[in-house]
Amino acid sequence: MNMDLTPGSDDKLASLKTFTHVTYALYALSLLGFGTTAIVAIVLNYIKRDDARGTWLESHFQWQISTFWWSVLWCVVGWITWIILLGWLVWGVAFIWFIYRIAKGWLNLNDNKPMPLSS
Repeated sequence: MNMDLTPGSDDKLASLKTFTHVTYALYALSLLGFGTTAIVAIVLNYIKRDDARGTWLESHFQWQISTFWWSVLWCVVGWITWIILLGWLVWGVAFIWFIYRIAKGWLNLNDNKPMPLSS
């Protein structure tokens, strides 16, 4: 949790929360066929991750980063297995899982709740 009591720490946390909303939006936009927005979001996650360290928002950064990399893995597995038609199922499940992860994270962010770190 953020124990920083220095002046302006609340403003920094609020700014970081807004930033996290933006990255969730970029990930959500990738579902509409704008895959480059997910790449922008992951780059931004890595750039700002140190700023979130030690706050409840750190769990959201980790959640987003994990979601991105697992999605990449499942897309590759889907592509490899596409030839035997199993890839379509893999892509479908991965798509629903990605929607779930973005929705759950965004809802928790809106409620000022951290994400579970084990997922």
